[in-house]
Amino acid sequence: MKQRIQSRAMDLFMKYGIRSVSMDDIATQLGISKKTIYQYFADKNELVLAVVGEDIRDLQENCIKCGANATNAIEEIFLTMEMIQELLMNMNPMVLYDLQKFHFEAYKKWIEHKNNFLLVSIENNIRNGIKEGYYRPDLNVEVLSRFRLESMLIPFNIEIFQPGKYSLVDVTLQLLEHFLFGLVTEKGYRLIVKYKQEREINIKK
Repeated sequence: MKQRIQSRAMDLFMKYGIRSVSMDDIATQLGISKKTIYQYFADKNELVLAVVGEDIRDLQENCIKCGANATNAIEEIFLTMEMIQELLMNMNPMVLYDLQKFHFEAYKKWIEHKNNFLLVSIENNIRNGIKEGYYRPDLNVEVLSRFRLESMLIPFNIEIFQPGKYSLVDVTLQLLEHFLFGLVTEKGYRLIVKYKQEREINIKK
């Protein structure tokens, strides 16, 4: 039951934003009483914290899989793009804002994930790409990794990219692709073009 509550809460938070979803809404969706939810979670903060914790674990597992399944740094980015597309397809851009504004403990957990796990993942990708000859050898890995880390948040800025006018998925993928093109050598550029063509063919199927 605890897992069912977390799973349904996650779906609703992602679709409508965290603030817009009440404990009553979650109970109604599950066909249970609100009292049942409180048997497992003391309050909404505790539920949000559990949902964010599980989401971070899943995200880290998927990132590790992208790295393990890739034959090079650029392919890792393209596998990551597929993961991002699936993750953000039905995600409300207000989620991060709601976390920061109303559930700071959970937001802090997400920031720790971002500034530790994600930063290391980006640094490793850039270093691997340089070793493989796909990324330029003159890159400042630390500076560009931190730049990429912060640019990940730009698509969630609703003042810049208003929901309804811009797609969270499209903006995120455009910025990631733009960043990738800025890293590569001529050899890497050719590989990006190859993967883009393969991706477009698969989309059309």
